[in-house]
Amino acid sequence: MRMKVFVIAALAFVSLVSVIDGSEHQAQLSEFVNDALFSSVSSKQLSQPQPLMVPITVINGAAAKGAVCLDGTSPAYHFHPGSGSGANSWLIHLEGGGWCNTIRNCVFRKTTRRGSFKFMEKTLPFTGILSNKPEENPDFFNWNRVKIRYCDGASFAGDSQNEANQLQFRGQKIWLAAIEELMSKGMQKANQVSHVSSCC
Repeated sequence: MRMKVFVIAALAFVSLVSVIDGSEHQAQLSEFVNDALFSSVSSKQLSQPQPLMVPITVINGAAAKGAVCLDGTSPAYHFHPGSGSGANSWLIHLEGGGWCNTIRNCVFRKTTRRGSFKFMEKTLPFTGILSNKPEENPDFFNWNRVKIRYCDGASFAGDSQNEANQLQFRGQKIWLAAIEELMSKGMQKANQVSHVSSCC
């Protein structure tokens, strides 16, 4: 509130000086006001907690098992390890996005993050149920948290292909390959595992 009052007063003063004393003082004061505004915004941004950014991981050997995205690229996931009391608890989040229910739609989806590894974000913010902040995610903040990327067009349920349009519907194999890899990362020792999915 104080900054807003200061800026309004400064802008009014700039206008007054420009009338009385020409453009040179106006330019100097305008620069001063702009610097003050930028400083205020920057300080506010810095004071806000930043979300945990988690890099993408390609599922090792998935393609050799036939576990591929619509376009034949390898599937992937994001993983942040648990700690403390949550070290042996796992939360598996399946990314959503709906089915591609026509050949045309599925061919188009190959050019998006929901059909190809090539277009997936290489880091994602872990917020909400995936957050590592206890005030935001009191139940799962210190669990092993995984987001499996959705790229098969049929909600991890298919195991077929359309050769004419070079489409791979391998959701079942992606799911199995992902679980196999997570087991090797410690999930075989889990005391509890929760599975959630989303619409997008």
